[in-house]
Amino acid sequence: QVQLVESGGGLVQAGGSLRLSCAASGIIFSINTMGWYRQAPGKQRELVATITSGASTNYADSVKGRFTISRDNAKNTVYLQMNSLKPEDTAVYYCNAHYNGSYYLNYDYWGQGTQVTVSS
Repeated sequence: QVQLVESGGGLVQAGGSLRLSCAASGIIFSINTMGWYRQAPGKQRELVATITSGASTNYADSVKGRFTISRDNAKNTVYLQMNSLKPEDTAVYYCNAHYNGSYYLNYDYWGQGTQVTVSS
């Protein structure tokens, strides 16, 4: 019923750009904090960027100035524009929907992930 579907991943050369999209269904999209996380082989899943329902953003230090998270509530979609990509950005990128603003309504949903590979 709840689905987060990522798209836009692929293979790019260092210095290139990609735009990831995450389309959500089965949730009241506008109330969620949305986020992008990534996980490289052998490493823990880490925060890349988040955006609140009020459009306040937060970024990992490693991507500040290069990545931009945005949301379109009318389309139930969150985006991650990735510029100046580095080989270190290679990972599976996951979309996250988070809400904990109610005693009875709280959740943390994840998409299946999309592979981003940056070659040197």
